[in-house]
Amino acid sequence: MTNTDPKPKELVLIGGGHTHALLLHHLAQRPLRNTAVTLITPSPKAPYTGMLPGFIAGHYTREDLDIDLERLIARAGGRLVLGKADRLARGAGIVGGAGFEDLRFDFVSVDIGITSDLPALPGYAEHAVSAKPLGAYARRWQDWLTKVEGGALRPEVAVLGAGVAGVELALAMAFRLRAHAPVLRLIDRGRALPNIGRFARRRLLSHLARFGVEILEHTQVTALDADHLHCADGRTIPASFVVGVAGTRPQDWLQGTGLELERGFIKVDAHLRALSDPRVFAVGDCAHMTHAPRPKAGVFAVRQAPFLLANLHAATGGGAWRAYQPQRDYLKLVSLGDKTALADKWGLPLEGRWLWRLKDGIDAKFMQQFKGLA
Repeated sequence: MTNTDPKPKELVLIGGGHTHALLLHHLAQRPLRNTAVTLITPSPKAPYTGMLPGFIAGHYTREDLDIDLERLIARAGGRLVLGKADRLARGAGIVGGAGFEDLRFDFVSVDIGITSDLPALPGYAEHAVSAKPLGAYARRWQDWLTKVEGGALRPEVAVLGAGVAGVELALAMAFRLRAHAPVLRLIDRGRALPNIGRFARRRLLSHLARFGVEILEHTQVTALDADHLHCADGRTIPASFVVGVAGTRPQDWLQGTGLELERGFIKVDAHLRALSDPRVFAVGDCAHMTHAPRPKAGVFAVRQAPFLLANLHAATGGGAWRAYQPQRDYLKLVSLGDKTALADKWGLPLEGRWLWRLKDGIDAKFMQQFKGLA
């Protein structure tokens, strides 16, 4: 950069989600023109969600899940700020939060995911853990598992939420605990597996039965204590480990940004820009694609990365805008606890060990992008 260059623009990336990780990987090869990049994230490493069931089942180590954000931002020539953003003052162009001083921005991109906590449920914060964000779940699971294996706790697990994610984690935990005669219960206010094809649903229910997982449908949990759940019908359900998978809640602080939101998620256009502020981009689960609404799924976050890259180049004066049009359907690969998987697309389910190998290969290819970085 010469002395005649204008003052660099400031791009602040909030969150180390999968889209931002891929963005940083590509920025190392194709940096933005005259733009300084800052990443704000609570941890220098981010776990990859696609491998979580395999980790819970014991097929991967905790380190296998980690994406090294510190190395990625260093390769991209940017700086890492450890902290949790919770304020976006758009008028002043400032990002604020816990653990760092206010940062100025010309452009900002938000990739903070969602949470599956249940804050309105008494006792939840003290006695349960949410599957998302998954870092806390992975730590709590490992600590609890050590106590179970040492005989200090009974292996009684309650999973709040019987959608595909809840079923997948229940199967993973059942497989990992198979030598300890566990008691696992899937609990849902409604019907189990409501949003999957009927043939795939039938097969997943049969695998839950194979592992002895009890399904409690139309069951309203009203409170939690240290070793029991309390239900609206008066029942108490013993559990030494409770994981919440029922919610897909946005981060609460987005409500104070003044951005246009859809149920708490940032409304974006086809260029992944916020409808109410062209300086703000949002990607992954925290965004709502107004031009093509889709369910919260990692496949969309991964495929948004090249479009975010192109559009940040366009915003900073270095290229053409690209519109992201997500596919209408996508291959859903569900781990079945052991090293088998079920695939569901267009209502035609398949299953077997070869699908686990396919999923494992997809995950390995994704993670290989971030390994061995100079």
